Amino acid sequence: MWLYLLRRIALAVAIIAIAVTLLFLMIRAVPGDPAAVLLGPRATPEMKTMLQQQMGLDKPLVVQIVKFFGGLIHGNLGYDVFSQRAVADIVFDQLPYTIELILISILWAVVIAVPLGCYSAMWRNSLVDQVAGVVTVATIGIPSFVMAVLALLIFAVTLRWLPAIGAGSGFWDGLIHIILPGFAIGIGWIGYISRLVRASMLEILGENHVRMARSFGISEWRIVARYALPLAILPTVTILGVGIAWLLSSAVFIEVVFARPGIGALIVNAVNTRNYPIVMGVVLVTTFLIVAATTLTDVVNAFLDPRTREKL
Repeated sequence: MWLYLLRRIALAVAIIAIAVTLLFLMIRAVPGDPAAVLLGPRATPEMKTMLQQQMGLDKPLVVQIVKFFGGLIHGNLGYDVFSQRAVADIVFDQLPYTIELILISILWAVVIAVPLGCYSAMWRNSLVDQVAGVVTVATIGIPSFVMAVLALLIFAVTLRWLPAIGAGSGFWDGLIHIILPGFAIGIGWIGYISRLVRASMLEILGENHVRMARSFGISEWRIVARYALPLAILPTVTILGVGIAWLLSSAVFIEVVFARPGIGALIVNAVNTRNYPIVMGVVLVTTFLIVAATTLTDVVNAFLDPRTREKL
């Protein structure tokens, strides 16, 4: 297990290095002069040259990449060209809001979807199974930003049950403000997870060890909870780890729609103003989160099913 963990961490570091390098090159390939965008149309050539030197844009591309990774090793992500604050401070001030939104979305989706998938598998082709199938497929087909607008119009504007914008202040106020954004992201995952759990559960319930457990007179719910669900949940754990990228991209739209703070709104503003240090800081952090999530998923799968340790 330790050897598998070391190999997986080494692979994660290599993936982060390659991804950051490619994204660095893509950002530099965006048309337009960042200094001209930041300074405005009245900027003189001398002011543009000074800002380019300050941002390191006057140096060759290879030197810029080496300098960026050198600062990264020392924990320096650069400085915001507007406020001169450290990029790491700005990003990590906004990151908790996005992580909170993602965790709430996953939590309530899993709490509903896993029991629903188990119930549908135990009573296959029943009325509940058929209704759940229609509802879950419908939720999968609705984009999160469409669901966000609909939820905003219904629950915030028409019914006035929940606040429309902002993140709130304090625990309870923040919890109330996160209900609608979390609902908009998580509702689509109910469909994915419940159908995946149902399909995996149907396969596991037909295996020999489950039949043997039934022959001993063990109750069906205990068989599902103790013998079937730990194996049937493996694909769900995998899809949640891989889905972090989708969740982060959804958070960008949701944070804009609900005017919430977070790295989604931060990177949208940074791209519009060509604020390269902020863009690279957000990209680096999100890349790390995605790779860390997939690595953690592989480790959890390897712990639950030792056969997967030989696949790396």
